[in-house]
Amino acid sequence: MLEPSNNHELPAIPGKRYFTIGEVSELCAVKPHVLRYWEQEFPQLKPVKRRGNRRYYQRDDVLTIRQIRSLLYDQGYTIGGARQRMTDEDNGPTGVDITAVIQETIEELEELLKTLSPSK
Repeated sequence: MLEPSNNHELPAIPGKRYFTIGEVSELCAVKPHVLRYWEQEFPQLKPVKRRGNRRYYQRDDVLTIRQIRSLLYDQGYTIGGARQRMTDEDNGPTGVDITAVIQETIEELEELLKTLSPSK
């Protein structure tokens, strides 16, 4: 999920449940107005809103923001490209699922090969 490129330069995420927009801004090295804009552009980013529309981000939100930051700033994606990449990752199978599918396919092909090969 997280690209390792420049995220090692970002501060560690404290073990809190909720973060304000100012804290997230410092943790992700992104200005608050950029975070508000990204909320409109990326459906994965949904901070909890409480009194007076104050935003409270959870740890998963911070990780998502760091991933978006990496896609845009480090890897050179456009907003649309980063949105597509994030959507593809959300909808696609995980690495474990892919490995299981490949293994199952190999086993089925080996069974088919045994069935089709002439008996000796």
